[in-house]
Amino acid sequence: MISVEEALQRILGYVEVLGPEEAPLLRALGQVLAEDVHSPFDVPPLDNTAMDGYAVRAVDTRGASPDRPVELEVVGEVAAGYVFPGEVLPGTAVRIMTGAPIPAGADAVVPFEDTDEPFEAPPEGARRLRRHQRVRVFREAAPGANIRRAGEDIARGQRVLRAGSVLRPADIAVLAALGHATVRVVRRPVVAIISTGDELVPVGRPKPENKIYDSNAYGLAALVLRYGGVPRLLGIAKDTVRALKARLERALDADMVVTSAGVSRGYYDVVKEVLAREGEVDFWTVAMKPGKPLAFGCFYRGERRVPHLGLPGNPVSALLAFELFGRPAIFKMMGKRDWSRPRIRAIAEERIDTRTEDRVFFARCVVTHRDGRYYARLTGPQGSGILTSMVYANAVTAIPPEKRVVEPGEEIEVIMLDWGHGEEWGTEPGFLAREPRFP
Repeated sequence: MISVEEALQRILGYVEVLGPEEAPLLRALGQVLAEDVHSPFDVPPLDNTAMDGYAVRAVDTRGASPDRPVELEVVGEVAAGYVFPGEVLPGTAVRIMTGAPIPAGADAVVPFEDTDEPFEAPPEGARRLRRHQRVRVFREAAPGANIRRAGEDIARGQRVLRAGSVLRPADIAVLAALGHATVRVVRRPVVAIISTGDELVPVGRPKPENKIYDSNAYGLAALVLRYGGVPRLLGIAKDTVRALKARLERALDADMVVTSAGVSRGYYDVVKEVLAREGEVDFWTVAMKPGKPLAFGCFYRGERRVPHLGLPGNPVSALLAFELFGRPAIFKMMGKRDWSRPRIRAIAEERIDTRTEDRVFFARCVVTHRDGRYYARLTGPQGSGILTSMVYANAVTAIPPEKRVVEPGEEIEVIMLDWGHGEEWGTEPGFLAREPRFP
């Protein structure tokens, strides 16, 4: 057996960052920028008002107060998206709406609340402005008051986003502000998923009593999708070399192949045999529980080397092993530099018996926060076939092999799987804001 750390390093050594693609803006969320983004213009493009009010010459409001207001002639109005055709001359003002360009001659904006105009909409169809309307100003305005300057957010030619950045919603918004309908990003990896086993039945079909539904394929596909990849479900291969090879022929144009089951020592476990015949085996056991029988290597299609992750068949083992090894591989292929999970220290609320001497034990647990400390309790029975132990978990322990038993009250390390928000780049422990899913 090799250690979990060595297994991860070997897998990451096989996979490479994929090439770029031009992606529609919304589809690029969570992808990595393949090139720097510079602004072709100033944002905002013109000086504009941050408030609804009146564009004025600041000097014309000098000394204004509630007791001695200054009265100005209103010569027009301008809304966002339009330009006032005239000029603000001495003793005049232009009614202006938030975002509208500052008229020529004006150097300040007096908000409505500092004037005698009530802030309310006019009756439908009524004109706001009457010829020779006048407004009284009750507070002096300083030069530049309530004005957003051209380019104060983004200057022409400025690098706004750096290559290698993971695109977040705010980044998508700034790309839209610069007029981008598409963006050049590292493409998402296509992951082919094959289930193996004569006992499996596709979901949606009648299930004989001696069969089980193929849950691994959907759990793994959901993980691939969650972490940014494109899952390709290729169905179930029977427990024969011929059947598995036929499925693999359809999989080798993907960026990675993931199989579940067929990697143990049984007579019908054919994945390792096919991998050895048709490709290369790098390792096939890892010092972890659950998930010990895990095969990794590659297949070749012409000059292409396609990495293959052969997961155990037990559902907990398959999902956990993919979290530990498949997720980092997908992240690296997408150009992401940080694939580590948040690790925290928590107090064990119950006894944990690892029942192992030579492997890291990953127990599924629920982490909660009380009185300024984190606490962890198991999600129930910890067998590798108990899928609900993953359903109810927001974390797993990482108990080293030399620590065979954890007593209540001891501090342990836990790896957070779910912060409660579903984001991969989030840092806030959102799970603390809701009740755990433990029944």
